[in-house]
Amino acid sequence: MDHPPFAISPLAGALGRGSAPAPAAVARRARLADLNPHFHCSLIGTCIGTSALRRLVRRHVPAAGAVDTDLDVHHDAVALAMDGGAGAKALNKALDEQHALVIRRYAPARDEAALAALWAEALKSGEVPGAYWALMTHPLAGDTLRQRAFGDVHMLSHLVGAANRADIRRLVALEARTAELQEQGERLQARLHETAAAHEAQLAQARAELAHARGEAARTPEAGADAERLRQALERLALHDVRLAVAERETLAARAAAEDAEGRLARQAALAEAQSEEIAALEAELARLQAGTDAAASPLEQGLRGLRLLYVGGRPSTLATIRALAEGAGARWLHHDGGLEDRKGLLAGMLPRVDCVVFPVDCIDHDSMQQLKRLCARHGLPFRPLRSASVASFVAAMGTNTGQPLANGAAIASHFCLRHG
Repeated sequence: MDHPPFAISPLAGALGRGSAPAPAAVARRARLADLNPHFHCSLIGTCIGTSALRRLVRRHVPAAGAVDTDLDVHHDAVALAMDGGAGAKALNKALDEQHALVIRRYAPARDEAALAALWAEALKSGEVPGAYWALMTHPLAGDTLRQRAFGDVHMLSHLVGAANRADIRRLVALEARTAELQEQGERLQARLHETAAAHEAQLAQARAELAHARGEAARTPEAGADAERLRQALERLALHDVRLAVAERETLAARAAAEDAEGRLARQAALAEAQSEEIAALEAELARLQAGTDAAASPLEQGLRGLRLLYVGGRPSTLATIRALAEGAGARWLHHDGGLEDRKGLLAGMLPRVDCVVFPVDCIDHDSMQQLKRLCARHGLPFRPLRSASVASFVAAMGTNTGQPLANGAAIASHFCLRHG
């Protein structure tokens, strides 16, 4: 990777310089405090579970509470790791204990080639969390290998996002299957009720006939044969009872499957609705641009006309398009990459020149996002987190402010998670 979207600090660089270090220089495995702070978010989010992380944060962050979201707990843990104090040591110990077996498996590696082979095997088998921690803290892991592993884990998150598009295509089939399961369960339940009622009636009649036959057995020779026939009838009814119990279990299983399918459908429908709204907003804006200058002002143009806009973070592949749309709608565009190449200290100097701050939550690091929120509160500026760095998310979000200029409003609330959308 010639130009990675993240920078390696001098501290992280001191742990590995391309070629494998001499054995005498390898004294111990790296700790969290030795690693580049840019790695902390990825390591904590990938290598330790939310429950364990919540217990650890409560012991070391006095302000942490039981109602904190998973995102708040994650932010606090990253802050502990960056501070390098007792909290960072506790995090390091918890990670070592949780992945002790994998660390011992990586310990015999004597060069970066062996470490790279172990990492490739972990990616192939899907056992990433323990392998990621063992590799990043191995004393022989250099900058290039750590950078490669960080990039692999970063791309896994994109693969998860891409899988959502396939889930949307399966929504129609899932809806049909859910309706079919519900209808099948209702028919089966009705049939079971009818069968149970008929069996109960037959059983009651057979018991009455058996009692009558036993009374007649002492008086008539034919009563014994009648009793035998009734006994056989009772055996058949018992068999029907067993079959009824099996059918009831199958009904319960079908109902549970239908409820699970409904839950998955609701989650996918919510995501599909958000993406559909963004696509509709983008299509409306494109239609206005194709219509030319005579077309009526679009929601995006009404929301951005005369606005001085600062866009922080984002993907290089979409920035040019977003800037063209913003400037075409009459906004003044400023951009800061969040600290990849531009210094983060420039943010404080840029805020007095803008009316609003916008940033995509999937393409900005924790430190920049927290700094932006503090600076916006200090300057009384509104800010808007976007669901993603896509053009559609920008058009949909900025086109919802018609009649409510961002420049004189309070900070804009968002129903999206500030990290995962």
